[in-house]
Amino acid sequence: MTARPPRRDSVENRAGILDAARATLATDPRASIDVIARSAGLSRRTLYGHFDDREALIRELISVGAQRFNAIAESVTDTDSRIALARLAARLWQEAAHVQVAAALALDEAHVEHTADALAPLRRTVAALARRGQDDGSFRTDPAAPTLARLIEEVARTVVARTDASSIGAADLAVRTLLSIAGLSWREADDLLTAHPDIVTPQEVSA
Repeated sequence: MTARPPRRDSVENRAGILDAARATLATDPRASIDVIARSAGLSRRTLYGHFDDREALIRELISVGAQRFNAIAESVTDTDSRIALARLAARLWQEAAHVQVAAALALDEAHVEHTADALAPLRRTVAALARRGQDDGSFRTDPAAPTLARLIEEVARTVVARTDASSIGAADLAVRTLLSIAGLSWREADDLLTAHPDIVTPQEVSA
């Protein structure tokens, strides 16, 4: 028997809960399930009809955010490894700026295992890009490709966690930092971004 699709009001309630959770957790990361339910205009009982507990709700927020990050990874098709890494970094940064709550939750050590699973497609893209960049001579080769990919991941994690996404030049700094980890000099990164101004939005490009 074909499963019956969820009712429209059920779908809307679930989406409303997720939206309310994002808004509530943005102002109070420790907000309770009761506060989130009230913010969504729903009863606690209705919320529990969609999520077993607060952790299940947070995992869903991470999963939804991860789907968007994974889609970005799939959208980067540049054959030049340096451009591909720069574009991937810029697009991920810009997306993180729009979903800061999900990004912050994903960076929380308490959710690292779930985050790693949810971001598996993105991580595979970074690993393949690191390997390709080494093979074509674009990236440093002193660490093995898996190690380089891990370095890129960890530095990206630190940059997102410690940089104000709304600050002027933040995306440009994030892109340059990851290019530096990949082995490009600051001058090489500057030349690359100057030649491809579309990678970083105009207001973010350094003077």
